[in-house]
Amino acid sequence: MRIGLAGVGRIGAFHASTLTGLDAVDEVVVADLDAALAERVATEQGLQHAPDIDTLLGSGLDAFVITTATTAHAALLRQALAAGIPTFCEKPVAATLDETIALTELSEASEVPVHIGFQRRFDTGYRRARAAVESGELGTIHALRALTHDQEPPHAAYIPTSGGIFRDCSVHDFDIVRYVTGHEVATVYATGENKGAEFFGAAGDVDTAAAVLTLDDGTLVTATATRYSGGGHDVRLEVMGSDGSIAVGLDDSLALRSAEEGVTFPAGPAHRSFMQRFLGAYRAELTAFCDVAAGRTPSPCTVRDALQAFRTAEACELSRAQRRPVAMSEIPDAPARTKATA
Repeated sequence: MRIGLAGVGRIGAFHASTLTGLDAVDEVVVADLDAALAERVATEQGLQHAPDIDTLLGSGLDAFVITTATTAHAALLRQALAAGIPTFCEKPVAATLDETIALTELSEASEVPVHIGFQRRFDTGYRRARAAVESGELGTIHALRALTHDQEPPHAAYIPTSGGIFRDCSVHDFDIVRYVTGHEVATVYATGENKGAEFFGAAGDVDTAAAVLTLDDGTLVTATATRYSGGGHDVRLEVMGSDGSIAVGLDDSLALRSAEEGVTFPAGPAHRSFMQRFLGAYRAELTAFCDVAAGRTPSPCTVRDALQAFRTAEACELSRAQRRPVAMSEIPDAPARTKATA
Protein backbone atom coordinates (compact mmCIF):
# COMPACT_ATOMS: atom_id res chain seq x y z
CA MET A 1 0.00 0.00 0.00
CA ARG A 2 1.33 3.43 -1.00
CA ILE A 3 0.24 6.11 1.48
CA GLY A 4 0.60 9.86 1.07
CA LEU A 5 0.82 12.10 4.13
CA ALA A 6 0.26 15.86 4.07
CA GLY A 7 1.75 17.93 6.89
CA VAL A 8 4.97 16.88 8.61
CA GLY A 9 4.78 18.84 11.84
CA ARG A 10 4.95 17.04 15.19
CA ILE A 11 1.97 14.71 14.75
CA GLY A 12 2.58 14.31 11.01
CA ALA A 13 6.18 13.17 11.45
CA PHE A 14 5.03 10.89 14.25
CA HIS A 15 2.32 9.30 12.08
CA ALA A 16 4.73 8.93 9.17
CA SER A 17 7.11 6.99 11.40
CA THR A 18 4.27 4.80 12.66
CA LEU A 19 3.02 4.06 9.15
CA THR A 20 6.44 2.89 7.95
CA GLY A 21 6.40 0.19 10.64
CA LEU A 22 3.08 -1.33 9.55
CA ASP A 23 3.08 -4.55 7.53
CA ALA A 24 0.37 -3.29 5.18
CA VAL A 25 2.40 -0.22 4.15
CA ASP A 26 4.95 -0.50 1.34
CA GLU A 27 5.74 3.18 0.88
CA VAL A 28 5.05 6.50 2.62
CA VAL A 29 5.30 9.72 0.61
CA VAL A 30 5.17 13.04 2.48
CA ALA A 31 4.52 16.64 1.47
CA ASP A 32 4.16 19.94 3.27
CA LEU A 33 3.62 23.60 2.46
CA ASP A 34 7.22 23.89 3.64
CA ALA A 35 8.84 21.72 0.97
CA ALA A 36 12.23 21.86 2.68
CA LEU A 37 10.72 20.50 5.88
CA ALA A 38 9.07 17.65 3.98
CA GLU A 39 12.39 16.79 2.34
CA ARG A 40 14.19 16.86 5.69
CA VAL A 41 11.64 14.60 7.42
CA ALA A 42 11.68 12.23 4.45
CA THR A 43 15.47 12.04 4.57
CA GLU A 44 15.51 11.46 8.34
CA GLN A 45 12.93 8.66 8.15
CA GLY A 46 13.92 7.12 4.82
CA LEU A 47 10.69 8.15 3.08
CA GLN A 48 9.80 9.59 -0.30
CA HIS A 49 8.65 13.20 -0.61
CA ALA A 50 6.63 15.20 -3.11
CA PRO A 51 7.35 18.86 -3.96
CA ASP A 52 3.82 19.92 -2.96
CA ILE A 53 0.52 18.47 -1.77
CA ASP A 54 -1.22 18.73 -5.15
CA THR A 55 1.54 16.64 -6.72
CA LEU A 56 1.24 14.17 -3.86
CA LEU A 57 -2.50 13.73 -4.39
CA GLY A 58 -1.97 13.11 -8.09
CA SER A 59 0.81 10.57 -7.66
CA GLY A 60 -1.24 7.36 -7.54
CA LEU A 61 -1.92 6.89 -3.82
CA ASP A 62 -3.78 4.00 -2.23
CA ALA A 63 -4.58 6.12 0.82
CA PHE A 64 -4.08 9.63 2.13
CA VAL A 65 -3.37 10.95 5.65
CA ILE A 66 -4.09 14.59 6.60
CA THR A 67 -2.00 15.94 9.48
CA THR A 68 -1.68 19.57 8.41
CA ALA A 69 -2.79 22.60 10.40
CA THR A 70 -6.55 22.59 11.10
CA THR A 71 -7.20 25.40 8.61
CA ALA A 72 -6.14 23.13 5.73
CA HIS A 73 -8.13 20.01 6.71
CA ALA A 74 -11.41 20.84 4.97
CA ALA A 75 -9.91 21.73 1.57
CA LEU A 76 -7.65 18.66 1.57
CA LEU A 77 -10.48 16.35 2.56
CA ARG A 78 -12.58 17.74 -0.29
CA GLN A 79 -9.70 17.13 -2.72
CA ALA A 80 -9.23 13.58 -1.51
CA LEU A 81 -12.94 12.77 -1.81
CA ALA A 82 -12.99 14.21 -5.33
CA ALA A 83 -9.97 12.09 -6.22
CA GLY A 84 -11.56 8.95 -4.73
CA ILE A 85 -8.72 8.35 -2.26
CA PRO A 86 -9.52 6.71 1.13
CA THR A 87 -8.51 9.29 3.72
CA PHE A 88 -7.49 9.51 7.35
CA CYS A 89 -7.93 13.02 8.77
CA GLU A 90 -6.81 14.22 12.17
CA LYS A 91 -9.49 16.01 14.14
CA PRO A 92 -11.10 18.41 13.57
CA VAL A 93 -12.22 17.96 9.98
CA ALA A 94 -12.79 21.71 9.75
CA ALA A 95 -12.39 24.86 11.81
CA THR A 96 -16.09 25.77 11.85
CA LEU A 97 -19.37 24.01 12.54
CA ASP A 98 -20.87 24.99 9.16
CA GLU A 99 -17.94 23.52 7.26
CA THR A 100 -18.00 20.37 9.40
CA ILE A 101 -21.68 19.92 8.59
CA ALA A 102 -20.99 20.45 4.88
CA LEU A 103 -18.18 17.89 4.91
CA THR A 104 -20.38 15.41 6.75
CA GLU A 105 -22.97 15.63 3.99
CA LEU A 106 -20.30 15.44 1.29
CA SER A 107 -18.68 12.39 2.87
CA GLU A 108 -22.00 10.60 3.35
CA ALA A 109 -22.88 11.19 -0.29
CA SER A 110 -19.58 9.63 -1.35
CA GLU A 111 -18.44 6.01 -1.39
CA VAL A 112 -14.90 7.06 -0.44
CA PRO A 113 -14.16 6.01 3.16
CA VAL A 114 -12.99 8.64 5.64
CA HIS A 115 -11.51 7.78 9.04
CA ILE A 116 -11.24 10.60 11.61
CA GLY A 117 -8.38 10.54 14.12
CA PHE A 118 -9.87 10.01 17.57
CA GLN A 119 -7.18 7.65 18.81
CA ARG A 120 -8.74 6.98 22.23
CA ARG A 121 -11.20 4.63 20.52
CA PHE A 122 -8.20 2.32 19.95
CA ASP A 123 -6.75 2.50 23.46
CA THR A 124 -7.10 -0.80 25.33
CA GLY A 125 -8.39 0.89 28.50
CA TYR A 126 -11.19 2.77 26.78
CA ARG A 127 -12.15 -0.36 24.85
CA ARG A 128 -12.33 -2.31 28.10
CA ALA A 129 -14.59 0.38 29.59
CA ARG A 130 -16.88 0.22 26.55
CA ALA A 131 -17.10 -3.56 26.85
CA ALA A 132 -17.97 -3.26 30.56
CA VAL A 133 -20.80 -0.88 29.75
CA GLU A 134 -22.12 -2.93 26.82
CA SER A 135 -22.09 -6.21 28.76
CA GLY A 136 -24.00 -4.81 31.74
CA GLU A 137 -21.09 -5.64 34.04
CA LEU A 138 -21.39 -2.28 35.79
CA GLY A 139 -25.17 -2.29 36.08
CA THR A 140 -26.98 0.97 35.40
CA ILE A 141 -24.50 3.69 34.44
CA HIS A 142 -25.25 6.87 36.38
CA ALA A 143 -22.11 9.03 36.06
CA LEU A 144 -18.81 9.48 34.24
CA ARG A 145 -15.80 11.65 34.97
CA ALA A 146 -13.58 12.51 32.01
CA LEU A 147 -10.44 14.60 32.03
CA THR A 148 -7.72 15.76 29.68
CA HIS A 149 -4.92 17.61 31.45
CA ASP A 150 -1.89 18.61 29.38
CA GLN A 151 1.41 18.77 31.20
CA GLU A 152 2.27 22.11 29.68
CA PRO A 153 0.58 24.58 27.34
CA PRO A 154 1.23 24.68 23.60
CA HIS A 155 3.07 27.56 21.97
CA ALA A 156 1.22 30.87 22.14
CA ALA A 157 0.93 31.03 18.34
CA TYR A 158 -1.15 27.85 18.35
CA ILE A 159 -3.98 29.09 20.56
CA PRO A 160 -5.66 31.65 18.22
CA THR A 161 -6.19 28.93 15.57
CA SER A 162 -6.91 26.03 17.97
CA GLY A 163 -10.64 26.70 18.24
CA GLY A 164 -10.46 26.95 22.01
CA ILE A 165 -9.96 24.43 24.79
CA PHE A 166 -13.28 22.63 24.30
CA ARG A 167 -12.85 22.17 20.52
CA ASP A 168 -9.14 21.36 20.71
CA CYS A 169 -8.78 19.44 23.96
CA SER A 170 -12.09 18.31 25.48
CA VAL A 171 -13.44 17.22 22.08
CA HIS A 172 -11.57 13.94 22.64
CA ASP A 173 -13.51 13.41 25.86
CA PHE A 174 -16.78 14.25 24.14
CA ASP A 175 -16.09 11.65 21.46
CA ILE A 176 -15.01 8.94 23.87
CA VAL A 177 -18.05 9.46 26.10
CA ARG A 178 -20.25 8.73 23.07
CA TYR A 179 -18.08 5.72 22.20
CA VAL A 180 -18.08 4.20 25.68
CA THR A 181 -21.73 4.82 26.60
CA GLY A 182 -23.45 4.57 23.21
CA HIS A 183 -25.48 7.67 24.10
CA GLU A 184 -25.65 11.23 22.82
CA VAL A 185 -25.22 14.46 24.78
CA ALA A 186 -28.53 16.23 25.49
CA THR A 187 -27.48 19.35 27.43
CA VAL A 188 -24.27 21.04 28.59
CA TYR A 189 -23.23 23.63 31.13
CA ALA A 190 -19.64 24.83 30.84
CA THR A 191 -17.27 27.34 32.37
CA GLY A 192 -13.60 28.23 32.29
CA GLU A 193 -10.94 30.47 33.78
CA ASN A 194 -7.38 31.68 33.23
CA LYS A 195 -4.70 31.49 35.90
CA GLY A 196 -1.71 31.06 33.59
CA ALA A 197 -0.21 32.80 30.56
CA GLU A 198 -1.96 35.91 29.27
CA PHE A 199 -2.04 34.69 25.65
CA PHE A 200 -5.04 32.43 26.39
CA GLY A 201 -7.24 35.34 27.43
CA ALA A 202 -5.91 37.47 24.59
CA ALA A 203 -7.22 34.86 22.15
CA GLY A 204 -10.59 34.64 23.90
CA ASP A 205 -9.70 31.22 25.32
CA VAL A 206 -9.19 29.77 28.80
CA ASP A 207 -6.44 27.55 30.18
CA THR A 208 -8.72 25.54 32.48
CA ALA A 209 -12.31 24.47 31.79
CA ALA A 210 -15.08 22.29 33.14
CA ALA A 211 -18.36 21.05 31.72
CA VAL A 212 -21.33 19.11 33.04
CA LEU A 213 -23.01 17.06 30.32
CA THR A 214 -26.34 15.29 30.60
CA LEU A 215 -26.72 12.37 28.21
CA ASP A 216 -29.97 11.44 26.50
CA ASP A 217 -30.62 8.70 29.08
CA GLY A 218 -30.04 11.01 32.05
CA THR A 219 -26.44 9.94 32.76
CA LEU A 220 -24.31 12.77 34.14
CA VAL A 221 -20.80 13.47 32.87
CA THR A 222 -18.21 15.87 34.25
CA ALA A 223 -15.39 16.81 31.89
CA THR A 224 -12.39 18.90 32.90
CA ALA A 225 -9.45 20.20 30.87
CA THR A 226 -6.34 22.21 31.64
CA ARG A 227 -3.14 23.26 29.92
CA TYR A 228 -1.22 23.11 33.22
CA SER A 229 -0.71 19.65 34.71
CA GLY A 230 2.91 19.85 35.78
CA GLY A 231 2.90 16.36 37.30
CA GLY A 232 2.46 14.78 33.88
CA HIS A 233 0.09 14.34 30.97
CA ASP A 234 -3.10 13.15 32.63
CA VAL A 235 -5.94 11.60 30.60
CA ARG A 236 -8.54 9.46 32.42
CA LEU A 237 -12.13 8.29 32.41
CA GLU A 238 -14.16 6.93 35.32
CA VAL A 239 -17.40 5.09 34.63
CA MET A 240 -19.66 4.55 37.66
CA GLY A 241 -22.56 2.12 37.71
CA SER A 242 -25.01 0.57 40.14
CA ASP A 243 -23.05 -2.70 40.27
CA GLY A 244 -19.49 -1.44 39.92
CA SER A 245 -17.13 1.14 38.53
CA ILE A 246 -14.17 1.11 36.15
CA ALA A 247 -11.37 3.58 35.47
CA VAL A 248 -9.23 4.19 32.39
CA GLY A 249 -5.71 5.52 33.01
CA LEU A 250 -5.47 4.22 36.57
CA ASP A 251 -1.98 2.72 36.42
CA ASP A 252 1.55 3.49 37.58
CA SER A 253 1.86 6.33 35.05
CA LEU A 254 -0.92 8.25 36.84
CA ALA A 255 0.01 11.94 37.20
CA LEU A 256 -1.54 12.09 40.66
CA ARG A 257 -0.16 11.46 44.15
CA SER A 258 -1.96 10.21 47.23
CA ALA A 259 -2.16 12.30 50.40
CA GLU A 260 -2.68 9.15 52.47
CA GLU A 261 0.11 7.91 54.72
CA GLY A 262 1.95 4.80 53.54
CA VAL A 263 0.47 4.78 50.03
CA THR A 264 3.14 4.30 47.35
CA PHE A 265 0.88 4.03 44.31
CA PRO A 266 1.48 5.13 41.60
CA ALA A 267 5.10 4.11 41.17
CA GLY A 268 5.61 6.29 38.06
CA PRO A 269 6.99 7.60 35.85
CA ALA A 270 4.14 9.76 34.56
CA HIS A 271 3.57 10.28 30.85
CA ARG A 272 4.94 13.54 29.48
CA SER A 273 2.95 13.92 26.26
CA PHE A 274 -0.17 12.66 24.50
CA MET A 275 2.02 10.80 21.99
CA GLN A 276 3.67 8.86 24.81
CA ARG A 277 0.34 8.22 26.55
CA PHE A 278 -1.35 6.87 23.41
CA LEU A 279 1.57 5.29 21.56
CA GLY A 280 -0.15 1.91 21.22
CA ALA A 281 -3.49 3.48 20.35
CA TYR A 282 -1.99 5.48 17.50
CA ARG A 283 -0.45 2.35 16.00
CA ALA A 284 -3.74 0.45 16.33
CA GLU A 285 -5.61 3.39 14.82
CA LEU A 286 -3.43 3.58 11.70
CA THR A 287 -3.50 -0.21 11.35
CA ALA A 288 -7.30 0.03 11.33
CA PHE A 289 -7.11 2.77 8.70
CA CYS A 290 -5.10 0.48 6.43
CA ASP A 291 -7.94 -2.03 6.68
CA VAL A 292 -10.43 0.73 5.86
CA ALA A 293 -8.38 1.88 2.86
CA ALA A 294 -8.12 -1.70 1.60
CA GLY A 295 -11.89 -2.09 1.79
CA ARG A 296 -11.78 -4.77 4.48
CA THR A 297 -13.70 -2.80 7.14
CA PRO A 298 -15.92 0.30 7.30
CA SER A 299 -14.62 3.46 8.94
CA PRO A 300 -14.63 3.08 12.74
CA CYS A 301 -14.85 6.84 13.23
CA THR A 302 -16.74 8.76 10.57
CA VAL A 303 -17.08 12.43 9.73
CA ARG A 304 -20.50 12.35 11.42
CA ASP A 305 -18.83 11.09 14.61
CA ALA A 306 -16.49 14.07 14.38
CA LEU A 307 -19.46 16.37 13.85
CA GLN A 308 -21.20 15.10 16.99
CA ALA A 309 -18.13 15.73 19.15
CA PHE A 310 -17.63 19.14 17.53
CA ARG A 311 -21.26 20.07 18.22
CA THR A 312 -20.76 19.30 21.92
CA ALA A 313 -17.67 21.52 21.95
CA GLU A 314 -19.68 24.28 20.24
CA ALA A 315 -22.38 23.97 22.90
CA CYS A 316 -19.75 24.24 25.63
CA GLU A 317 -18.26 27.39 24.12
CA LEU A 318 -21.73 28.92 23.85
CA SER A 319 -22.50 27.95 27.44
CA ARG A 320 -19.22 29.42 28.69
CA ALA A 321 -19.78 32.66 26.82
CA GLN A 322 -23.40 33.12 27.87
CA ARG A 323 -23.12 31.50 31.31
CA ARG A 324 -26.16 29.29 30.84
CA PRO A 325 -27.14 25.70 30.12
CA VAL A 326 -27.30 24.88 26.41
CA ALA A 327 -29.46 22.19 24.87
CA MET A 328 -27.88 20.29 22.00
CA SER A 329 -31.01 21.05 19.98
CA GLU A 330 -29.65 24.62 19.77
CA ILE A 331 -26.59 23.41 17.86
CA PRO A 332 -27.38 22.48 14.24
CA ASP A 333 -26.34 19.17 12.72
CA ALA A 334 -27.54 19.96 9.19
CA PRO A 335 -27.35 22.99 6.89
CA ALA A 336 -29.90 25.72 7.42
CA ARG A 337 -32.71 25.31 4.93
CA THR A 338 -34.26 28.36 3.30
CA LYS A 339 -38.04 28.18 3.25
CA ALA A 340 -39.49 28.21 -0.26
CA THR A 341 -41.41 31.37 -1.03
CA ALA A 342 -44.90 31.21 -2.50
